[in-house]
Amino acid sequence: MLGLKFSIIGAGNGGIAMAGYLAMIGYEVNLYNRTLENILSLINNPTISLTGEVTGKGKLNKVTNIMEEAIDGADIIMVTVPAMGHYQMAIEMTPYLKDGQIIVLNPGRTGGALEVYEALRQYNCNKKIVVAEAQTFIYACRATSQNSAHIFQVKNEVTIGAIPSSKTNHVINLLKFAYPQFIPAKDVLETSINNYGAIFHPAPTLLNSGHIERGAAFEYYIEGITPSIGDFLEKMDHERMEIGKILQINTLSAKEWLCESYGAKGKNLYETIQNNSAYKGLQAPKGLNIRYIYEDVPYSLIPMASIAIELGIQTPAINSIINIAELITGRNFYVEGRTIEKLGLKGLSVYDMHKIAQIGGIDKKDKKGEEGVA
Repeated sequence: MLGLKFSIIGAGNGGIAMAGYLAMIGYEVNLYNRTLENILSLINNPTISLTGEVTGKGKLNKVTNIMEEAIDGADIIMVTVPAMGHYQMAIEMTPYLKDGQIIVLNPGRTGGALEVYEALRQYNCNKKIVVAEAQTFIYACRATSQNSAHIFQVKNEVTIGAIPSSKTNHVINLLKFAYPQFIPAKDVLETSINNYGAIFHPAPTLLNSGHIERGAAFEYYIEGITPSIGDFLEKMDHERMEIGKILQINTLSAKEWLCESYGAKGKNLYETIQNNSAYKGLQAPKGLNIRYIYEDVPYSLIPMASIAIELGIQTPAINSIINIAELITGRNFYVEGRTIEKLGLKGLSVYDMHKIAQIGGIDKKDKKGEEGVA
C-alpha cells in the first residue's frame, strides 16, 4: 500500500537494504541510527544504491540519530537493530509513539515482540501500538558502504506475528505491496520458536572460531558448514522442534525451511545448505566480536533453553553451544539474555503462554486454563 510512511531503525546490513528498497519503490522513508558517524555519508547524500537480486536507487526522506525525528509521522516502524538493542530501543521510542503506529521487529529472534511489548507497558506507554515480529529477515544481504547494499536473495516467504494477534493480518495487508512474502503466524510464540538464526549462526561461528579469529577468508555457510557441523545443526534443530511440539506450534525443520525460503533442496541439512545459491558468496566474519554470538546466544538460544527447562525438555546440543559461548567470552548469557522470567512466561501453562503471545496478557475472565490453545 503506497502512501504509508516508514521509519527504519538501524543502518546496518538489513537497515540499509530495507530503507533503500522501500524508498526505491516509492515510499517515504526515514532512517535512524544511534551512532551519527555511521550515517554521515547518508545525511550528506540520502540515496542508497542496491545491487544483486534487487537493483536500483532509493532516496530517503530523512536520515537522523534522533529517535523523535525518525518515528514522527511514521505508520510503520521497521526495526532492524540486533536483538540486544530491542529493549532499550523500545524505551527510547516510548515518549514519542502515537496511536496506531506499528512496530515490526525484523527479526524478533526469540521473544522479541514479547520483550518490546512488555517494555512499552513497563514504561507507561498508553498508546494503541501493535508490536509485530518477523520470523527472519526478508533478505540475505550485506551493506557494501554507508550508501549501498548488495541483496544476495529475497526469501520466498517469511512468517510474521503481532501482539495482539488479531492485528497480524492487518499488518500483512499494509506490508503486502512492498513485501508479499509475509504470511501470518498463529502468534509470536510461533515466530519466536521458528527462529532459524538460532541454528545457523552461533554454532557454525563457534565451531569455526579458530579460522574466524585469525581472519581467514572463507564462505560462512558453504565452507564453514561441513558434514559433521551440518549433523550437529540438525541435532540442535530437533531440540528446537521438540520445544515447538510441546508448545503446540507448527514448525518446519531447518532443512524444510531452506526449501520454503530459498528453494534449496538436499537429502540432509548439509547438502541443502550447499545447494542454496543465496548463501554463495556470503563471507565469514573477521573476528568473534559479532552478533552471531552476542545476539544469537542470549536472545535466541537462551530463551529456547530456558523455555525447554520449564517444559521439562532436554536440550544438550543447544546447551553445549551456550556453554562454549560463555567459556570463550567470559560472559553469563543467562544473566544477560531473554530468560523465561524476563519474557513473562515463567510458571504459565502452555495455554496461558499463548494468551500472553496473543493479547499481551492473561484474560482473568478466561476459565479454560489448561483446556488447550485458543
